Amino acid sequence: MTSNSSPVAWADPAREAAFHAWLNGLSAVQRLQPATLRPASADASFRRYLRLDTVDGGSRIVMDAPPDKENCQPFVHVAGLMKSAGLLVPDILAWYQASGFMLLADLGTQTMMEQIDVENAQANHSRYLQAVDTLLAWQLASKPGELPPYDDALLRRELQLFPDWYLAQHRQVSVEGAVAATLQKTFDTIVARCLAAPTVHVHRDFMPRNLMIPAQPGSTPAQQLGVLDFQDAVHGPITYDIASLMRDAFLTWEEDFVIDITIRYWEKARKAGLMDFEDWHSDFGAFYRAVEWMGLQRHLKVAGIFARLTLRDGKPKYLADAPRFIHYIRSTAHRYRELAPLLRLIDEVEGLQAASGFAFGRV
Repeated sequence: MTSNSSPVAWADPAREAAFHAWLNGLSAVQRLQPATLRPASADASFRRYLRLDTVDGGSRIVMDAPPDKENCQPFVHVAGLMKSAGLLVPDILAWYQASGFMLLADLGTQTMMEQIDVENAQANHSRYLQAVDTLLAWQLASKPGELPPYDDALLRRELQLFPDWYLAQHRQVSVEGAVAATLQKTFDTIVARCLAAPTVHVHRDFMPRNLMIPAQPGSTPAQQLGVLDFQDAVHGPITYDIASLMRDAFLTWEEDFVIDITIRYWEKARKAGLMDFEDWHSDFGAFYRAVEWMGLQRHLKVAGIFARLTLRDGKPKYLADAPRFIHYIRSTAHRYRELAPLLRLIDEVEGLQAASGFAFGRV
């Protein structure tokens, strides 16, 4: 196969040559048709995904993950854990570790996100319950020591993305004085609340864009959803993935639907013994408040990440979704007295109210 026969672009000719040598070497054994190679998708990292056909009419996915920028080892490790938990994840058919090329089974072309009816929340009810069942299977298989801990240091490192990238770089706010003090106190409270929760395995980006509709309906038990983009999994607060699922990066639901699905998750988790903590077993409200605090950590982090993706990595489409996260942050901050200073700060930064005491300068 020559490089001219593929619509796939390569910035590095040496990497392109290494890729084609690897792929051609696999073609006979894996029954691949290299000439059908085409882009499949890209994500927010330096990974990208390509698709190609097989001789028997099927298809395969190739992960292209430059080893100087992406480590594939966590992907392989977590894929094994998820498979052992009974989740539907891509089988790893070949891995050229030195160059970061991987041949994967293809879970299909349609994500859960693509099937969602954004105008009618209830139309998506059964699909969200499938996602809940998938999440519970993953959490119930958790064992300490299998994944990196979602600990104080990691939670704070993620939170710091908000002042570093969203405030300082995107909004040009000088993060010092009263602004820095407010953020420090707020972050201390958020981290303490999050770390109080019981711990399980955490996907860390569990949302409809990373859940796949099986290519052939009925080919897997109970129309099981496939799971992707799990390489950043950690062992941490049980509240994280349900917060991620229901407070999505790319679509927003009214709170009645968010609560409906979260209650159904809570009921199933309670029956499975995952809610045996303080009064969570008997009080959904106590659990829901913990989910809100965990969600706040994620919203602040993602706002920072989306700013970084735009300003550092040249991916402006992400920052277009930042207002969704500001809305999430403000909605949660409205509910809790401890978050009133954060709400005032956000409102000033976003120009949503008159100055109220923060003497921050624009840099």
